[in-house]
Amino acid sequence: MILSKRLLTIASLVPPGGRIADVGTDHGYIPIYLVKNGVAKSAIAMDVRSGPLSRAAEHVEEYGLSDRIELRLSDGLNALSAGEADTVVISGLGGPLMVDILERGKQTADAVDCFVLSPQSDIPGVRIFLRENDYRIEREAFVLDDGKYYTVMQVFHGESRPGRIVDDLYGRDLLDRADPVLGEFLQKQRERCERLLPGLLTSPKEETRRRAREVEEELSFIRQAQRIMEEAKRDAEERQRY
Repeated sequence: MILSKRLLTIASLVPPGGRIADVGTDHGYIPIYLVKNGVAKSAIAMDVRSGPLSRAAEHVEEYGLSDRIELRLSDGLNALSAGEADTVVISGLGGPLMVDILERGKQTADAVDCFVLSPQSDIPGVRIFLRENDYRIEREAFVLDDGKYYTVMQVFHGESRPGRIVDDLYGRDLLDRADPVLGEFLQKQRERCERLLPGLLTSPKEETRRRAREVEEELSFIRQAQRIMEEAKRDAEERQRY
């Protein structure tokens, strides 16, 4: 099975040797890949819609994994009992919906060791929720796939370090490791802001001036993030010399 770069990144952050549950499984590619390649012992593939679940069932059968991958119709974590999965994967959903799934399924979520999350929107909001609810982002990946950028988080239970706004916006782990894909993204965003700002600042309209202030604030955080990454690069180079 050939996975997209995004799905391969998600799979790479799943700890090996456990049982996984895939929320919003769609075609079932993640659980099939993980079980087929021996990363997961077994899997539960769940989706709120019967159509995607039927397609997933066809693919599971095609790969001869029906005895190791169970399919369930489920709204979020509703059909998963506490202790049934060591790792829960939630991807392809908006950030607010992802947060809602974790809140509504708190009893089940509390019994899960690891979460691999890839929100499609409001990523800062997801980071804030995790930090404020005793989840720890252990590692993040930032990937460009088919012209779009995706964030993937490996999350465990445990108190997080106090967060800076720039960490919520761009991911502390990514900044501290000077992730090159994030670096490219930040430079593109900086250039976009710098192109927009002169025209916005000359407008007499209050709405446009308000937008200018928003762009100035975004540009300030982008520059801060780039400074953190430059410092991280220098520290890494210094360590390599000794």
